[in-house]
Amino acid sequence: MSTGMRHLSFKTQSANEKIVKRDWYVVDATNKTLGRMTTKIASVLRGKNKAYYTPHFDCGDYVIVVNSGKAILTGNKLEDKEYQTYSGYPGGQKIATAKIMQSTRPNVMIERAVKGMLPKNRLGRAMYKKLFVYEGAEHPHKAQQPKELNLNSK
Repeated sequence: MSTGMRHLSFKTQSANEKIVKRDWYVVDATNKTLGRMTTKIASVLRGKNKAYYTPHFDCGDYVIVVNSGKAILTGNKLEDKEYQTYSGYPGGQKIATAKIMQSTRPNVMIERAVKGMLPKNRLGRAMYKKLFVYEGAEHPHKAQQPKELNLNSK
């Protein structure tokens, strides 16, 4: 029962420590929209930019974000968006708007946005550890020779 075509069998390769090659990328957050930037970063941390992406294995790259305080929010988000923390004690709830967070703790805005896009399990926590956010333009990861991450590409 031959149709004249040769049957080619390709074995699907599941990612493992031998296959995965982790790169370092640097992102300059200056004048980048917070949400659009963090979705690309979360995708790279998960490894979705690689051909051998496997959902149950951490095959992502390391990402360094510099100038975190210069990321922009569109619309009325600076006044309307709120960040809440709760200590667990009565009266221990604190609420800060995005404007306050951007002036006092800009790293937290990017870290929380990316963390919310990662899996909510030990795999997500391992991916999150590969994110490094800095407020200034300098970072201590020069030895890893990070490449510039192009956020405009698909």
